[in-house]
Amino acid sequence: MDLDKMMKNTLKVVLLTSMLPLAASAAQDLTPWYVGAGLGVNNYEHIATQDGDDNPYAWDVFAGYMFNDYFGAEIGYRDLGNADWTYAGISNDADAKGATLGLVGVLPLGGRWSLSAEAGAMYYSLENSQSFNGKSSSYSEKDFAPYFGAGVGYNFTENLKLQAKYRRYENLDDNARNAIVPVNADSNYWGLELSYRFGTPAAVAAVVAPVVTAPVDSDNDGVYDDKDQCPATPETHKVDSVGCSIYENVKNKEDVGSIQFANDSAVVKEVYYKDIERLANYLNKNPEFTVEIAGHASNVGKPEYNMTLSDKRANAVAKILVDKFGISQSRVSANGYGITQPIVAGNSKEAHAANRRIEAIVTTTTKQPVLK
Repeated sequence: MDLDKMMKNTLKVVLLTSMLPLAASAAQDLTPWYVGAGLGVNNYEHIATQDGDDNPYAWDVFAGYMFNDYFGAEIGYRDLGNADWTYAGISNDADAKGATLGLVGVLPLGGRWSLSAEAGAMYYSLENSQSFNGKSSSYSEKDFAPYFGAGVGYNFTENLKLQAKYRRYENLDDNARNAIVPVNADSNYWGLELSYRFGTPAAVAAVVAPVVTAPVDSDNDGVYDDKDQCPATPETHKVDSVGCSIYENVKNKEDVGSIQFANDSAVVKEVYYKDIERLANYLNKNPEFTVEIAGHASNVGKPEYNMTLSDKRANAVAKILVDKFGISQSRVSANGYGITQPIVAGNSKEAHAANRRIEAIVTTTTKQPVLK
């Protein structure tokens, strides 16, 4: 692959997009994210030009993020289609596909029209089947290839956009040792792409005669009534930019009983399974809740060893929740805290026994307002 070509083509688009205005988006309610798909035709240069033909159909899917109205980044997956040809008596059937990452520049025109430019790299997989003198072989090679392109777009709505695209891929090559004749190709793509940008376009305000009035904040929350979407917020609550109370999730401890361990052991005794089952039933009744199993150890031995032992104790209880009682792994976490959080101070036999334990900390979705 020609790295100099790739750098030059990428630099062209970077220079182009750096000259575009960096004004803020006019449609403030649209998100910067979009997704889309495209379908078109592709032509491999240098191959399939004699004694062969291209399967012209190519497609791609992609997702992007617009930093502003003029500049963004895009990732995707592209299939450039097949090419069949015969050279020096060797028949070939090759195709290139892979993931892409690139930069996108957009220049809005009058009305709903726009121009675009792009450049990036494709991590492609080139697969080829060859046949010569009745013997067949196939191989697959992976490498990076630069691409650049341009397009013309039309917005049916603020969200929905159709573009006619041209892209040039260079150095779609392979260096396979087992290839009878290596493939060295460039590619030209023409196609249509439909994309959807998430969000709701900002409403166009009606033109009315200006009326000068003093701003009013009826509920004394710091947000004037003309922007306050929650006009009766208690004065003790912190509010967001539109005057609504800010809430936070709170953590509650669910007592699973006195699950204790023998000295230097992470084995859960059978007698405690009922307590773990009670916690599982509580989680099943509240599928939005998650739980942290926190393991602890007594202050006997080296702190590093006790930290590892507390991890094992937490993981042992978590495994029972998941394997025996069917709680999803995504809802259960296990962490060891060693001797850092004793519930009984001192070095007595009773203190050590009490501190060899686990606790279950259930994170609920119960919301409470954040106070000033």
